[in-house]
Order: sequence, then C-alpha cells, then structure tokens
Amino acid sequence: MNIKPLADRVLVAPAAAEEKVGGIIIPDTAKEKPLRGRIVAAGKGTKDEEMVLKEGDEVLYGKYAGTELELDGEKFLIMRQSDVLAVIG
Repeated sequence: MNIKPLADRVLVAPAAAEEKVGGIIIPDTAKEKPLRGRIVAAGKGTKDEEMVLKEGDEVLYGKYAGTELELDGEKFLIMRQSDVLAVIG
C-alpha cells in the first residue's frame, strides 16, 4: 500500500471491535464501532496548523469521524487531525 494523506489529514487503522463481553459472543451487527486506532500515515500539516500526530501513534477519535475506505482488503479511516480527540500513551 502506498498512500500519503495530504495537508492535515491522517490515515488510521481502526482497532478490532470487541467480540466477547462477559462470556457472551456479540454478533457482527451488534458490535460497537471502535473509537481507537493506530496512525498509519500522516500529512505534513498546513501553514496554519502543524502536524502533531505521527505514524504509529495510538489515538482516540469521534464516533462519526473520518471517511471509511478499503485498501488491499484492509479497512481504514482518513480524517483531519482535528477529528482526533487524544493520543494514548
């Protein structure tokens, strides 16, 4: 895969959704959309806003943040840096 986000955008690989809660297996249709992921690629920022996120950062993002896309059979989200709520760790 060779994709480079532009300006203040980042490419995020979402974390896998929880499949088991207290011994109960949750079907795919009832799983919560994960709100955390890992930055796979980041743009260079804009002249008004520098890029503070970097490849490998674990992040939390809003429930409806970003645009879903599929590359080489894997699902990703592309979103603006401002859609990221926090860096974990």
